[in-house]
Amino acid sequence: MNTSLRILFLGDIVGEPGRKAVHHILPILRKERSIDFVIVNGENSAAGRGITPKIAIDLLRAGAAVVTTGDHIWDQAEIVDYFPTEPRLLRPGNYPEGTPGSGSVILETPKGKIAVMQAQGRSFIQPPLENPFVWAEKEALRLREEQNVKMIFLDFHAETTSEKIAIGRMLDGLVSVVCGTHTHVQTADERILPKGTGYLTDAGMCGPDDSVLGRAVDSVIWRFKTGLPTRFPIAKGPVRLCGLIADIDPETGHCLHIERYDHLLPIA
Repeated sequence: MNTSLRILFLGDIVGEPGRKAVHHILPILRKERSIDFVIVNGENSAAGRGITPKIAIDLLRAGAAVVTTGDHIWDQAEIVDYFPTEPRLLRPGNYPEGTPGSGSVILETPKGKIAVMQAQGRSFIQPPLENPFVWAEKEALRLREEQNVKMIFLDFHAETTSEKIAIGRMLDGLVSVVCGTHTHVQTADERILPKGTGYLTDAGMCGPDDSVLGRAVDSVIWRFKTGLPTRFPIAKGPVRLCGLIADIDPETGHCLHIERYDHLLPIA
């Protein structure tokens, strides 16, 4: 009997194509890969900007246990009133005290308690929030010492690789997995750090493969060439789903195995 907890984390879901692909793949993956717990980042799920209550509900019904977000969390105004009703939807925890929503949640699984945390970086990303290193370390210690949670997953929504690597190194041994989001490009540096924390700099996205970060290619190129404002419609075509799969020891909270997940789904 496998006693480790197997987590699937899927990176930034981009628009309707990304949502449809995630809804399609989750039941298949749960069965084929014996997934115990699913986390998805819904940061760009509402036409590329933010998330709505309906989309959050649909993702949870599709099999996600927790939905994380990021710097676009407030782009859909109705999400503010939804936060008090759904603790499984997270926003970065390093917002000031009193901000709607929460940056962490603890859930029970058949293999023990797991906490999911989210923080947002400060390098080249707006809005500038409170120090994520201070918040993340304090919150991880609180979860371990006050709540007796050993299995902890952090989605660190940040722009620069250096900031992501640094927070992973700082939290090595305190949390089970640190995975970055936001850049929409999956990195190839998955590893288990010296004290037992699984790490990946960026999960990548769940969005159209023939695109620029999920957006229509021509519109993005036109913007770079001219410098003029334009809309960036969501691209069409087959969707690439990216993220990670990790096995966690419930007794120690250490990551036993981590691998990138990358799958091109040949449907629009």
